[in-house]
Amino acid sequence: MPRAGARHEPWLIHFFQRHSDEDASTPVPAIEFLASLPANTAAEFHAILNAVAKAPPPAFSGGGKWEAMHGDMAGIYEARVTSRGANHRLFCLVVRSSERLGGPSIVCLGGLTKPLRSPAQPRDYALIRQYAAEFRKHGTVLK
Repeated sequence: MPRAGARHEPWLIHFFQRHSDEDASTPVPAIEFLASLPANTAAEFHAILNAVAKAPPPAFSGGGKWEAMHGDMAGIYEARVTSRGANHRLFCLVVRSSERLGGPSIVCLGGLTKPLRSPAQPRDYALIRQYAAEFRKHGTVLK
């Protein structure tokens, strides 16, 4: 166990890439999501990811910006940004140990935008769970 005040190496940040067996065009859903957002909103997501990676995730205090999901979404985390009258969510996996990824990593799966004070649609969560299952099966990330 690290001693109090010990410095940790930042975790790596990766972006899940769909495997050609699942989608021949091999998209990167989280990158597509971030590219669809206003630049300042995407920058805020990058800042959250960097802060979580530096903490690292097991020690990061969410403060409403990084939260563990529950129920059917257990095991998935969400980064949260509110901007321009909408809630934006970037869904991630925390991979504590992986030689393939080069060490402990945050894997960004995909995202969604929804109106303020409204729930996400079940199909949106189902798609994120599908991406998580694909990552667990193939382990593909953007190189």
